[in-house]
Amino acid sequence: MSDEHDIISSMNNETKQKLVTPIAIVVAGAIIAIAIYLSGSSSLNTNTDTSKQDIINSAIKPERPAIEVEPVSDTDHIRGSREAKITIVEYSDTQCPFCKRFHQTMKRIYDEYSADNRVAWVYRHFPLPMHKLAPKEAEAQECANEIGGADAFWAYTDLIYQESPGNDGLDPAQLPVFAEKINIDRKAFETCLNSGKYADKVSEAIKAGQKAGARGTPYTVIFVNNGGKIETVPLVDAEGNGLGSLPYEAMKNIVDKLLASIGA
Repeated sequence: MSDEHDIISSMNNETKQKLVTPIAIVVAGAIIAIAIYLSGSSSLNTNTDTSKQDIINSAIKPERPAIEVEPVSDTDHIRGSREAKITIVEYSDTQCPFCKRFHQTMKRIYDEYSADNRVAWVYRHFPLPMHKLAPKEAEAQECANEIGGADAFWAYTDLIYQESPGNDGLDPAQLPVFAEKINIDRKAFETCLNSGKYADKVSEAIKAGQKAGARGTPYTVIFVNNGGKIETVPLVDAEGNGLGSLPYEAMKNIVDKLLASIGA
């Protein structure tokens, strides 16, 4: 297993709710197992590499640990409409090379499907323990949001994924430089970042990601608005491991299948 799909600390919680309805999606002629969950909590172990055939061809098991995914709220960072038919929630780490690749995939999916409220994109922080710079970068994203609003958050996030080589290869001195590049006042940004005011928020985001089933990054959960009923679809294999950085073609297939399933 590569260190980009790193293992996070195991966390044991009491299971609150069992798997409700599993669904399967065909991607590139193979079956990717995914499942619909309602709220609950989960025990966390490891994540696996998306390229492995045992993930792509995995079969759905009768039961899996339940998960607890927070619904989209006003505190979320969202591109698109909150009334979208499908909301793709991405748990991500700015120093994860797989996340860098998946971010470009998600930009393409959003650009293609955001019209007519079909798809929205939510970004949630999930910095991994081995990426020592990622938590502070998450705080920097929050400072960009505080000073410049949602547009600044997304512009700053896009820039980090564009410029960072990943695996703690980004010089922290570049964080205020990135802020200037998107027209954020550098002094205000540095004051915010140096204060550490968003450290607790990032820590809480990690805990929420663990409850949602994240074991590595990127980890994706899709909310499907089926006539007002929200179905929660985590993209996982038979063992509950996230499918990671799915390529554009795979994500497109999943989105098409889910839209078709609700007649959208």
